[in-house]
Amino acid sequence: MFDEIVNNLIKIKQDFAKNYSGNAHIQEVIPSQTSKEFPLDKNHLKQLHKFAEKNPIYFNSYEEKILGVSCIVYEGDINEYWLNSIKHGSSCQPFYPTWIMSAYLMVLIAKKIGYSELVDIGSGDGRIAFCGKVLGLTSHSLEIDDVLVGLQDIICVQTNQNFNPKCGDALEFDYSELNLKTPVFFIGGLPQMGGDILAASIIDKINSISNLKTNTGLVFAGTNTKRQLSGNLSVGGWSALIEEHMLDVLDTVSLPTVWTFDQLIETPYIFTKFK
Repeated sequence: MFDEIVNNLIKIKQDFAKNYSGNAHIQEVIPSQTSKEFPLDKNHLKQLHKFAEKNPIYFNSYEEKILGVSCIVYEGDINEYWLNSIKHGSSCQPFYPTWIMSAYLMVLIAKKIGYSELVDIGSGDGRIAFCGKVLGLTSHSLEIDDVLVGLQDIICVQTNQNFNPKCGDALEFDYSELNLKTPVFFIGGLPQMGGDILAASIIDKINSISNLKTNTGLVFAGTNTKRQLSGNLSVGGWSALIEEHMLDVLDTVSLPTVWTFDQLIETPYIFTKFK
């Protein structure tokens, strides 16, 4: 059933992208109600819409039937936040979010694997951490850009979902203060854009905390798009780091993101754990 939900989301994204006639900077789709294509928890779906409705990056929404499924289209503009996000020297990737539905499905996978805590590194507007909170995980959201953290603070208040935004450099942060037991780390940043350096640093920090890595997972955003100097795209570009740090790949799920909106392929998310 889960694979069917993922496939249905991809089909809707592809059809919507092909027929979209608007001119918004970013756009995404959330089913307006539960259905046989999207048999989701009604309250969870309501919370996803609330996140979009209360998020200042979205300025418009409208209902549209896509492939027979009633959906809400959200249009937005992230230019201001994108510019702020690239001013930090250790930032691995400008602010380009995954879809809210994609974030929810990723966290759902993590919960089914058995993780009870979520640490979102380079969290942008906090959507992954927000979904963790909705799904009952203890969420921690770490973002280096103070403007984006301010955005997260607004969303926490407006949605009444505190996913613990923190402004800090993931390379310097002391993760032992979070008292983690069975966490999953979501690493923001493609490997070719410095995400591999960020991930290696996080792994070193996990190794420095007694007994933590035994129950810890890491989720990487990869790419299937071959560009100049993109390097090895095996396992979404993460194969070298996975081999070096002896990680097991548990699952790979491709999901829509803002940066693949105009592409025929989606973004692969690689779920791993320590051997």
